Amino acid sequence: MGMDLLALLLFLTAIILAFIRHVNIGIVALAMGVIGVRIFGLTDKDLISGISSGMFCTLVGITLLFAIIKQTGALDLLAQKIVDSTGNRVWLLPITIYLAGFVIAGVGPGAVPALAIIPALAVTTALHVGYNPLMLALIGEFGLIAGRMTSITPEAAIITHAAASAGFDNVMPIILVCQTLVTLIYVLIIFLLFKGYKLKTPKTNLKETKLPSFTKNQILSLLGIPLMLILMIAFKINIGLAAFFVSALLVLFGVAKDGEALKALPWSTIIMVVAVGALLSVVNKVGGIKLMSAAISSIMTSSTAVPLMGISAGLLSLVSSALAVVYPTMMPMCADIAAQVGGVSPVALMAAVGSGGSVAGISPMSTGGALILAALGTNLDNFTSSQQAKVFVKLLIFSGGSLVLLAIISGLAFGPIVDILYHG
Repeated sequence: MGMDLLALLLFLTAIILAFIRHVNIGIVALAMGVIGVRIFGLTDKDLISGISSGMFCTLVGITLLFAIIKQTGALDLLAQKIVDSTGNRVWLLPITIYLAGFVIAGVGPGAVPALAIIPALAVTTALHVGYNPLMLALIGEFGLIAGRMTSITPEAAIITHAAASAGFDNVMPIILVCQTLVTLIYVLIIFLLFKGYKLKTPKTNLKETKLPSFTKNQILSLLGIPLMLILMIAFKINIGLAAFFVSALLVLFGVAKDGEALKALPWSTIIMVVAVGALLSVVNKVGGIKLMSAAISSIMTSSTAVPLMGISAGLLSLVSSALAVVYPTMMPMCADIAAQVGGVSPVALMAAVGSGGSVAGISPMSTGGALILAALGTNLDNFTSSQQAKVFVKLLIFSGGSLVLLAIISGLAFGPIVDILYHG
Protein backbone atom coordinates (compact mmCIF):
# COMPACT_ATOMS: atom_id res chain seq x y z
CA MET A 1 0.00 0.00 0.00
CA GLY A 2 1.35 3.42 -0.96
CA MET A 3 1.92 6.12 1.64
CA ASP A 4 -0.59 8.40 -0.12
CA LEU A 5 -3.38 5.84 0.19
CA LEU A 6 -2.39 5.02 3.78
CA ALA A 7 -2.58 8.73 4.64
CA LEU A 8 -6.13 8.92 3.32
CA LEU A 9 -7.08 5.85 5.35
CA LEU A 10 -5.61 7.41 8.51
CA PHE A 11 -7.66 10.54 7.93
CA LEU A 12 -10.87 8.56 7.48
CA THR A 13 -10.05 6.43 10.53
CA ALA A 14 -9.71 9.53 12.72
CA ILE A 15 -13.14 10.77 11.68
CA ILE A 16 -14.78 7.37 12.17
CA LEU A 17 -13.18 6.79 15.60
CA ALA A 18 -14.21 10.21 16.87
CA PHE A 19 -17.74 9.75 15.59
CA ILE A 20 -18.14 6.29 17.13
CA ARG A 21 -16.59 7.24 20.47
CA HIS A 22 -18.32 10.65 20.67
CA VAL A 23 -15.13 12.62 21.26
CA ASN A 24 -13.72 15.79 19.73
CA ILE A 25 -12.48 14.95 16.23
CA GLY A 26 -9.60 17.39 16.58
CA ILE A 27 -8.10 15.49 19.50
CA VAL A 28 -8.23 12.20 17.59
CA ALA A 29 -6.91 13.89 14.43
CA LEU A 30 -3.80 15.21 16.21
CA ALA A 31 -3.20 11.82 17.81
CA MET A 32 -3.45 10.21 14.39
CA GLY A 33 -1.12 12.88 13.07
CA VAL A 34 1.50 11.93 15.67
CA ILE A 35 1.37 8.37 14.38
CA GLY A 36 1.25 9.45 10.74
CA VAL A 37 4.35 11.66 10.70
CA ARG A 38 6.40 8.75 12.06
CA ILE A 39 5.04 6.32 9.50
CA PHE A 40 5.62 8.76 6.65
CA GLY A 41 9.13 9.83 7.67
CA LEU A 42 8.03 13.35 8.59
CA THR A 43 8.63 15.26 11.83
CA ASP A 44 6.45 16.72 14.54
CA LYS A 45 7.28 20.12 13.06
CA ASP A 46 5.50 19.08 9.86
CA LEU A 47 2.37 18.31 11.88
CA ILE A 48 2.56 21.46 13.99
CA SER A 49 3.15 23.65 10.94
CA GLY A 50 -0.12 22.29 9.55
CA ILE A 51 -2.00 24.02 12.37
CA SER A 52 -3.18 27.05 10.45
CA SER A 53 -2.46 30.24 12.37
CA GLY A 54 -4.55 32.09 9.80
CA MET A 55 -7.58 29.87 10.39
CA PHE A 56 -7.09 30.12 14.17
CA CYS A 57 -6.90 33.92 14.01
CA THR A 58 -9.97 34.12 11.78
CA LEU A 59 -12.08 31.79 13.92
CA VAL A 60 -11.14 33.34 17.27
CA GLY A 61 -11.34 36.93 16.02
CA ILE A 62 -14.72 36.60 14.33
CA THR A 63 -16.32 34.49 17.05
CA LEU A 64 -15.02 36.91 19.72
CA LEU A 65 -16.56 39.88 17.90
CA PHE A 66 -19.91 38.14 17.50
CA ALA A 67 -19.80 36.90 21.10
CA ILE A 68 -19.48 40.56 22.14
CA ILE A 69 -22.36 41.57 19.84
CA LYS A 70 -24.45 38.70 21.16
CA GLN A 71 -23.64 39.68 24.77
CA THR A 72 -25.32 43.07 24.19
CA GLY A 73 -28.41 41.32 22.84
CA ALA A 74 -27.99 43.08 19.48
CA LEU A 75 -27.71 39.95 17.35
CA ASP A 76 -30.79 38.34 18.90
CA LEU A 77 -32.80 41.55 18.50
CA LEU A 78 -31.64 41.94 14.90
CA ALA A 79 -32.74 38.38 14.16
CA GLN A 80 -36.12 39.05 15.79
CA LYS A 81 -36.56 42.17 13.67
CA ILE A 82 -35.70 40.21 10.52
CA VAL A 83 -38.31 37.60 11.43
CA ASP A 84 -40.80 40.33 12.31
CA SER A 85 -40.23 42.06 8.96
CA THR A 86 -41.49 38.98 7.11
CA GLY A 87 -44.87 39.28 8.79
CA ASN A 88 -44.60 35.68 10.08
CA ARG A 89 -44.23 34.44 6.50
CA VAL A 90 -41.40 32.12 7.44
CA TRP A 91 -40.93 30.88 3.88
CA LEU A 92 -39.41 34.29 3.12
CA LEU A 93 -36.52 33.79 5.54
CA PRO A 94 -34.49 31.24 3.53
CA ILE A 95 -34.88 33.50 0.48
CA THR A 96 -33.86 36.54 2.54
CA ILE A 97 -30.79 34.82 3.98
CA TYR A 98 -29.70 33.58 0.52
CA LEU A 99 -30.10 37.06 -0.97
CA ALA A 100 -28.31 38.64 1.99
CA GLY A 101 -25.31 36.37 1.38
CA PHE A 102 -25.40 37.07 -2.36
CA VAL A 103 -25.58 40.85 -1.96
CA ILE A 104 -23.03 41.19 0.86
CA ALA A 105 -20.47 39.19 -1.12
CA GLY A 106 -21.45 40.44 -4.56
CA VAL A 107 -21.34 44.20 -4.03
CA GLY A 108 -17.56 44.08 -3.79
CA PRO A 109 -16.17 42.43 -0.65
CA GLY A 110 -16.30 38.84 -1.91
CA ALA A 111 -16.87 35.67 0.09
CA VAL A 112 -14.49 36.10 3.02
CA PRO A 113 -16.04 39.25 4.58
CA ALA A 114 -19.53 37.86 3.99
CA LEU A 115 -18.54 34.69 5.86
CA ALA A 116 -17.92 36.82 8.92
CA ILE A 117 -21.57 37.88 8.97
CA ILE A 118 -23.87 35.33 7.35
CA PRO A 119 -23.37 32.16 9.47
CA ALA A 120 -23.85 34.00 12.79
CA LEU A 121 -26.90 35.88 11.53
CA ALA A 122 -28.42 32.78 9.91
CA VAL A 123 -28.00 30.60 13.01
CA THR A 124 -29.42 33.25 15.34
CA THR A 125 -32.39 33.88 13.03
CA ALA A 126 -33.08 30.15 12.65
CA LEU A 127 -33.18 29.64 16.41
CA HIS A 128 -35.71 32.46 16.81
CA VAL A 129 -38.02 31.30 14.05
CA GLY A 130 -37.74 27.52 14.49
CA TYR A 131 -35.78 26.49 11.40
CA ASN A 132 -32.85 24.12 11.64
CA PRO A 133 -29.87 26.47 12.18
CA LEU A 134 -27.55 24.32 10.05
CA MET A 135 -30.01 24.50 7.16
CA LEU A 136 -30.30 28.28 7.23
CA ALA A 137 -26.53 28.73 7.63
CA LEU A 138 -25.90 26.54 4.57
CA ILE A 139 -28.48 28.47 2.55
CA GLY A 140 -26.83 31.76 3.51
CA GLU A 141 -23.39 30.50 2.59
CA PHE A 142 -24.54 29.25 -0.78
CA GLY A 143 -25.94 32.72 -1.39
CA LEU A 144 -22.53 34.28 -0.83
CA ILE A 145 -20.87 31.50 -2.84
CA ALA A 146 -22.96 32.64 -5.81
CA GLY A 147 -22.51 36.35 -5.12
CA ARG A 148 -18.73 36.11 -4.91
CA MET A 149 -18.65 35.68 -8.71
CA THR A 150 -19.98 39.11 -9.67
CA SER A 151 -17.53 41.14 -11.73
CA ILE A 152 -16.45 43.49 -8.91
CA THR A 153 -15.16 41.05 -6.27
CA PRO A 154 -11.58 40.00 -5.46
CA GLU A 155 -12.45 36.58 -6.85
CA ALA A 156 -13.39 38.19 -10.16
CA ALA A 157 -10.09 40.07 -10.34
CA ILE A 158 -8.07 36.89 -9.85
CA ILE A 159 -10.13 34.76 -12.23
CA THR A 160 -10.28 37.47 -14.90
CA HIS A 161 -6.50 37.86 -14.82
CA ALA A 162 -5.93 34.10 -14.96
CA ALA A 163 -8.42 33.67 -17.81
CA ALA A 164 -6.93 36.60 -19.73
CA SER A 165 -3.49 35.01 -19.50
CA ALA A 166 -4.99 32.02 -21.29
CA GLY A 167 -6.56 34.27 -23.94
CA PHE A 168 -10.14 34.51 -22.68
CA ASP A 169 -11.95 37.71 -21.71
CA ASN A 170 -15.28 38.52 -20.05
CA VAL A 171 -15.70 35.09 -18.44
CA MET A 172 -17.20 36.29 -15.15
CA PRO A 173 -20.84 36.59 -16.34
CA ILE A 174 -20.71 32.96 -17.46
CA ILE A 175 -19.14 31.78 -14.20
CA LEU A 176 -21.72 33.79 -12.22
CA VAL A 177 -24.64 32.21 -14.08
CA CYS A 178 -23.23 28.69 -13.75
CA GLN A 179 -22.36 29.06 -10.07
CA THR A 180 -25.71 30.64 -9.20
CA LEU A 181 -27.50 27.77 -10.93
CA VAL A 182 -25.61 25.19 -8.87
CA THR A 183 -26.26 27.00 -5.59
CA LEU A 184 -29.96 27.56 -6.21
CA ILE A 185 -30.55 23.89 -6.99
CA TYR A 186 -28.55 22.77 -3.96
CA VAL A 187 -30.34 25.25 -1.69
CA LEU A 188 -33.66 23.78 -2.79
CA ILE A 189 -32.36 20.26 -2.09
CA ILE A 190 -31.10 21.33 1.35
CA PHE A 191 -34.45 22.95 2.17
CA LEU A 192 -36.25 19.73 1.23
CA LEU A 193 -33.81 17.46 3.08
CA PHE A 194 -34.21 19.45 6.28
CA LYS A 195 -38.00 19.53 5.72
CA GLY A 196 -38.02 23.30 6.00
CA TYR A 197 -41.42 23.32 4.31
CA LYS A 198 -43.00 21.89 7.48
CA LEU A 199 -42.51 25.12 9.41
CA LYS A 200 -45.56 27.31 8.73
CA THR A 201 -45.30 29.97 11.44
CA PRO A 202 -42.50 31.19 13.75
CA LYS A 203 -42.27 29.33 17.06
CA THR A 204 -42.70 32.73 18.73
CA ASN A 205 -45.29 35.11 17.34
CA LEU A 206 -43.41 38.40 17.47
CA LYS A 207 -46.47 40.30 16.27
CA GLU A 208 -48.00 39.83 19.71
CA THR A 209 -45.30 41.96 21.34
CA LYS A 210 -43.68 45.18 20.22
CA LEU A 211 -39.96 44.74 19.76
CA PRO A 212 -37.80 47.28 21.59
CA SER A 213 -35.48 49.71 19.84
CA PHE A 214 -31.76 49.05 19.79
CA THR A 215 -29.90 50.45 22.79
CA LYS A 216 -26.79 52.59 22.48
CA ASN A 217 -24.48 49.65 23.23
CA GLN A 218 -26.33 47.42 20.78
CA ILE A 219 -25.98 50.00 18.01
CA LEU A 220 -22.27 50.43 18.78
CA SER A 221 -21.73 46.66 18.71
CA LEU A 222 -23.52 46.30 15.37
CA LEU A 223 -21.45 49.17 13.94
CA GLY A 224 -18.45 46.98 14.69
CA ILE A 225 -19.38 44.77 11.71
CA PRO A 226 -19.06 47.44 8.98
CA LEU A 227 -15.97 48.79 10.75
CA MET A 228 -14.38 45.34 10.49
CA LEU A 229 -15.24 45.23 6.78
CA ILE A 230 -13.77 48.71 6.21
CA LEU A 231 -10.53 47.71 7.94
CA MET A 232 -10.32 44.61 5.80
CA ILE A 233 -11.27 46.08 2.43
CA ALA A 234 -9.87 49.61 2.62
CA PHE A 235 -6.79 48.97 4.74
CA LYS A 236 -6.09 45.35 3.70
CA ILE A 237 -6.06 44.12 7.30
CA ASN A 238 -6.48 40.38 7.87
CA ILE A 239 -10.12 39.70 8.74
CA GLY A 240 -9.25 37.95 12.00
CA LEU A 241 -7.00 40.80 13.10
CA ALA A 242 -9.64 43.35 12.06
CA ALA A 243 -12.18 41.50 14.21
CA PHE A 244 -9.73 41.52 17.16
CA PHE A 245 -9.19 45.26 16.68
CA VAL A 246 -12.91 46.03 16.70
CA SER A 247 -13.46 43.69 19.67
CA ALA A 248 -10.78 45.57 21.60
CA LEU A 249 -12.48 48.90 20.87
CA LEU A 250 -15.85 47.59 22.02
CA VAL A 251 -14.57 46.22 25.33
CA LEU A 252 -12.40 49.28 25.97
CA PHE A 253 -15.44 51.53 25.57
CA GLY A 254 -17.45 49.34 27.91
CA VAL A 255 -19.90 48.02 25.32
CA ALA A 256 -19.39 44.47 26.63
CA LYS A 257 -17.21 42.52 29.06
CA ASP A 258 -14.27 40.67 27.56
CA GLY A 259 -14.30 37.90 30.19
CA GLU A 260 -17.83 36.82 29.39
CA ALA A 261 -17.17 37.03 25.65
CA LEU A 262 -14.04 34.86 25.93
CA LYS A 263 -15.95 32.26 27.94
CA ALA A 264 -18.59 32.16 25.19
CA LEU A 265 -16.08 31.25 22.47
CA PRO A 266 -16.58 27.73 21.03
CA TRP A 267 -13.09 26.53 21.95
CA SER A 268 -13.81 22.86 21.31
CA THR A 269 -14.97 23.70 17.78
CA ILE A 270 -11.90 25.86 17.15
CA ILE A 271 -9.60 23.05 18.33
CA MET A 272 -11.44 20.57 16.15
CA VAL A 273 -11.13 22.67 12.99
CA VAL A 274 -7.44 23.57 13.29
CA ALA A 275 -6.43 20.07 14.43
CA VAL A 276 -8.24 18.30 11.59
CA GLY A 277 -6.63 20.79 9.22
CA ALA A 278 -3.20 19.81 10.59
CA LEU A 279 -3.84 16.13 9.86
CA LEU A 280 -5.12 16.99 6.39
CA SER A 281 -1.92 18.93 5.71
CA VAL A 282 0.06 15.77 6.50
CA VAL A 283 -2.18 13.81 4.13
CA ASN A 284 -1.47 16.43 1.48
CA LYS A 285 2.30 16.33 2.11
CA VAL A 286 2.48 12.62 1.33
CA GLY A 287 0.30 12.92 -1.77
CA GLY A 288 -3.13 11.85 -0.57
CA ILE A 289 -4.96 14.71 -2.26
CA LYS A 290 -2.89 14.33 -5.44
CA LEU A 291 -3.80 10.65 -5.46
CA MET A 292 -7.51 11.51 -5.56
CA SER A 293 -7.01 14.21 -8.19
CA ALA A 294 -4.87 11.92 -10.36
CA ALA A 295 -7.48 9.18 -10.17
CA ILE A 296 -10.10 11.65 -11.36
CA SER A 297 -8.03 13.17 -14.18
CA SER A 298 -7.04 9.73 -15.49
CA ILE A 299 -10.62 9.10 -16.62
CA MET A 300 -11.16 12.53 -18.19
CA THR A 301 -12.86 12.56 -21.61
CA SER A 302 -14.72 15.20 -23.59
CA SER A 303 -17.96 14.27 -21.81
CA THR A 304 -16.44 14.02 -18.31
CA ALA A 305 -13.81 16.79 -18.43
CA VAL A 306 -16.08 19.57 -17.11
CA PRO A 307 -17.50 17.71 -14.08
CA LEU A 308 -14.13 16.14 -13.22
CA MET A 309 -12.43 19.53 -13.42
CA GLY A 310 -14.96 20.85 -10.92
CA ILE A 311 -14.39 17.95 -8.55
CA SER A 312 -10.61 18.36 -8.81
CA ALA A 313 -10.92 22.06 -7.95
CA GLY A 314 -13.12 21.15 -4.98
CA LEU A 315 -10.61 18.61 -3.67
CA LEU A 316 -7.75 21.08 -4.04
CA SER A 317 -9.71 23.75 -2.19
CA LEU A 318 -9.92 21.43 0.83
CA VAL A 319 -6.20 21.86 1.43
CA SER A 320 -5.59 25.29 -0.05
CA SER A 321 -7.19 28.67 -0.61
CA ALA A 322 -9.46 28.97 -3.63
CA LEU A 323 -8.36 32.59 -4.06
CA ALA A 324 -4.64 32.04 -3.57
CA VAL A 325 -4.14 28.59 -5.10
CA VAL A 326 -7.11 26.96 -6.86
CA TYR A 327 -8.14 29.78 -9.19
CA PRO A 328 -4.67 31.09 -10.14
CA THR A 329 -3.40 27.53 -10.69
CA MET A 330 -6.30 25.80 -12.41
CA MET A 331 -7.86 28.57 -14.51
CA PRO A 332 -4.87 28.87 -16.89
CA MET A 333 -4.81 25.05 -17.23
CA CYS A 334 -8.30 24.98 -18.73
CA ALA A 335 -7.25 25.99 -22.24
CA ASP A 336 -4.55 23.30 -22.41
CA ILE A 337 -6.85 20.62 -21.03
CA ALA A 338 -9.57 21.58 -23.51
CA ALA A 339 -7.05 21.31 -26.35
CA GLN A 340 -5.77 17.92 -25.16
CA VAL A 341 -9.17 16.38 -24.54
CA GLY A 342 -10.99 17.97 -27.48
CA GLY A 343 -14.67 18.70 -27.81
CA VAL A 344 -14.95 20.77 -24.64
CA SER A 345 -15.07 24.52 -24.08
CA PRO A 346 -12.26 26.06 -21.98
CA VAL A 347 -14.80 28.53 -20.55
CA ALA A 348 -17.01 25.65 -19.37
CA LEU A 349 -13.95 24.21 -17.64
CA MET A 350 -13.31 27.59 -16.01
CA ALA A 351 -16.89 27.72 -14.77
CA ALA A 352 -16.44 24.25 -13.27
CA VAL A 353 -13.21 25.31 -11.54
CA GLY A 354 -14.92 28.41 -10.17
CA SER A 355 -17.85 26.41 -8.82
CA GLY A 356 -15.78 23.51 -7.49
CA GLY A 357 -13.38 25.80 -5.66
CA SER A 358 -16.34 27.52 -4.00
CA VAL A 359 -18.94 24.90 -3.10
CA ALA A 360 -16.41 22.68 -1.33
CA GLY A 361 -15.90 25.60 1.08
CA ILE A 362 -18.75 24.38 3.28
CA SER A 363 -16.45 21.56 4.38
CA PRO A 364 -15.66 21.78 8.12
CA MET A 365 -11.95 21.98 7.21
CA SER A 366 -12.59 25.12 5.17
CA THR A 367 -13.48 28.59 6.41
CA GLY A 368 -17.14 28.33 5.42
CA GLY A 369 -17.85 25.11 7.28
CA ALA A 370 -15.63 26.11 10.20
CA LEU A 371 -17.58 29.34 10.74
CA ILE A 372 -20.88 27.45 10.65
CA LEU A 373 -19.53 25.19 13.40
CA ALA A 374 -18.33 28.22 15.32
CA ALA A 375 -21.71 29.95 15.00
CA LEU A 376 -23.48 26.84 16.25
CA GLY A 377 -21.04 26.52 19.13
CA THR A 378 -21.60 30.13 20.14
CA ASN A 379 -25.40 30.05 19.96
CA LEU A 380 -26.40 26.54 20.99
CA ASP A 381 -26.44 25.54 24.64
CA ASN A 382 -24.57 22.33 25.46
CA PHE A 383 -23.10 21.88 21.98
CA THR A 384 -21.45 18.63 23.04
CA SER A 385 -18.61 16.74 21.39
CA SER A 386 -21.12 14.24 20.09
CA GLN A 387 -23.21 17.00 18.51
CA GLN A 388 -20.10 18.63 17.06
CA ALA A 389 -19.01 15.35 15.52
CA LYS A 390 -22.43 14.86 13.95
CA VAL A 391 -22.44 18.35 12.46
CA PHE A 392 -18.83 17.86 11.31
CA VAL A 393 -19.80 14.71 9.43
CA LYS A 394 -22.94 16.37 8.04
CA LEU A 395 -20.85 19.23 6.67
CA LEU A 396 -18.46 16.72 5.09
CA ILE A 397 -21.42 14.95 3.50
CA PHE A 398 -22.95 18.19 2.25
CA SER A 399 -19.58 19.28 0.90
CA GLY A 400 -19.18 15.99 -0.95
CA GLY A 401 -22.79 16.19 -2.09
CA SER A 402 -22.19 19.64 -3.51
CA LEU A 403 -19.39 18.26 -5.69
CA VAL A 404 -21.59 15.38 -6.86
CA LEU A 405 -24.35 17.85 -7.73
CA LEU A 406 -21.82 20.11 -9.44
CA ALA A 407 -20.62 17.15 -11.52
CA ILE A 408 -24.17 16.43 -12.68
CA ILE A 409 -25.19 20.04 -13.39
CA SER A 410 -21.90 21.04 -15.00
CA GLY A 411 -21.92 17.96 -17.20
CA LEU A 412 -25.45 18.69 -18.40
CA ALA A 413 -25.70 22.47 -18.40
CA PHE A 414 -22.36 24.31 -18.39
CA GLY A 415 -21.56 23.51 -22.01
CA PRO A 416 -24.95 24.71 -23.34
CA ILE A 417 -24.81 27.83 -21.12
CA VAL A 418 -21.38 28.71 -22.53
CA ASP A 419 -22.58 28.06 -26.10
CA ILE A 420 -25.56 30.41 -25.65
CA LEU A 421 -24.06 33.19 -23.53
CA TYR A 422 -20.41 33.21 -24.56
CA HIS A 423 -19.96 31.70 -27.99
CA GLY A 424 -23.47 32.57 -29.18
